[in-house]
Amino acid sequence: MSIKIRRLLEIMPGFLSWNLILFLVWGGYFFPVFTAYFILAFDVYWVYKGLSMTLAAILSHIRILAAQRLDWMKEVVEFGDYKKVRHIIMILIANESSQTYEKTLDELVKQTFPLEQIVVVVATEERFPQAKIEAERLKNKFLGKFGKFLVTVHPADIAGEVKGKSSNEAWASREAKRILVDEEGWDINYLTITSNDADAILHKQYFAYLTFKFLDDPGRYERFWQPAIVFYNNIWRIPAPNRVINTFSNMWQTGLLMRRDRLVNFSNYSTTMVLMDKVGYWDADVIPEDYRVFFKTFFKTNGKVEVEPIFLPSCADAAESTTTWKTFVNEYEQKKRWAWGVSDIPYVVEMFFKHPEGSLFNKILRTLRLLQDHILWPVNWFIITIGVSIVTLVNPVFKRTALGYMLPRISSGILTITILFLAVLLIIEFRQRPKKPDDVSRLKVLLSPLEFLLMPIAGFFFSALPSLDAHTRLMLGRYLEYRVTEKVK
Repeated sequence: MSIKIRRLLEIMPGFLSWNLILFLVWGGYFFPVFTAYFILAFDVYWVYKGLSMTLAAILSHIRILAAQRLDWMKEVVEFGDYKKVRHIIMILIANESSQTYEKTLDELVKQTFPLEQIVVVVATEERFPQAKIEAERLKNKFLGKFGKFLVTVHPADIAGEVKGKSSNEAWASREAKRILVDEEGWDINYLTITSNDADAILHKQYFAYLTFKFLDDPGRYERFWQPAIVFYNNIWRIPAPNRVINTFSNMWQTGLLMRRDRLVNFSNYSTTMVLMDKVGYWDADVIPEDYRVFFKTFFKTNGKVEVEPIFLPSCADAAESTTTWKTFVNEYEQKKRWAWGVSDIPYVVEMFFKHPEGSLFNKILRTLRLLQDHILWPVNWFIITIGVSIVTLVNPVFKRTALGYMLPRISSGILTITILFLAVLLIIEFRQRPKKPDDVSRLKVLLSPLEFLLMPIAGFFFSALPSLDAHTRLMLGRYLEYRVTEKVK
């Protein structure tokens, strides 16, 4: 792909997002009737999206409850070769406090799957030397608890690399393969590898469930496995606006497990070492690594790669800092980094045309889903929240027409349906949410549903604005640098 075409594809998402937002202004002035019907159509789409999300979250919640009750090791031992399976878990470290990943390791010891078949790889960065010192200390603490405990150090300033999670994953996974497969002769066909953030705590049955899915699937070498990423570790400690936005993130990630047509590995996930070795591991020159590695493997296997759900939670830290204001900034920066996944669009379009093999329908569907999610991400809030107000404000004459007069009432009536969906989602989320710590008052818990009055404000500052920021930066060629999300002890 030429540089000019790539730049055009980088400009396109921001250009479309900004024009859809600004269309509310100029469209409301020059074409008010068309703009009004556009807003109403989008309201109907939003109701459909809310309904599908709610149904998916309900079904996924039921599946999660069932999966937590099932003894997965009883299912695993039915496979005669289950003792051959080895699981590599990469715990990716930057400059987090050692207490953060020590807690992750403490919880990992509780896995129901035999620990001697689990390999821990603490992946540190040379630019944060204290992390290696702490990793070696933890290696001594957990000596003998796992089958293997490796500490890798990703060198700083490798030409062509972008400092961050993806390049660290690429280094650590190659080191694990070199040591375990090339030097010690482990069977790569029975090796899985899990990308795990420093703060992410896997359910105690995760590796038993993963082993069952691995052994039961003939297409295991073309699979990712994805748990429900829920930000519960500090949910009661963060400010109310952050709790609101993370609640919706929790429900979105939970519901996605039922939507295999939309499911893409995110944040913490597992795959096979065979697949990673086949495609050349993670890319070291990108920031958003999860979607990138999915589409890389998807196109290189002619569209055969799929993401299978693991109906168990993976509990992570929501963005937090030492003060309320710094926590707000942390949340904003994290969401901006997630939205920087829009930078994958040129890559996906290029791979789409480079790899014509496989199901054309599947490739089109996946590509359109990516475009839809990213382009509408900064747009949704403006149309749903203030779209009607903008049209009636810029065109007072239209406001005095029958349609202009009824537009706020019709729009409000359509969107009122989503209140029912919100109530159902909150019930599910509160049922999944861990019990309150002793230092959290019951009054705070009882009043927590009222926090959702902050939804329009939280949605603007922690969803619409950071995603629009990411789109605009990409459009202007002001590329984002990786910023590690701060972890609080």
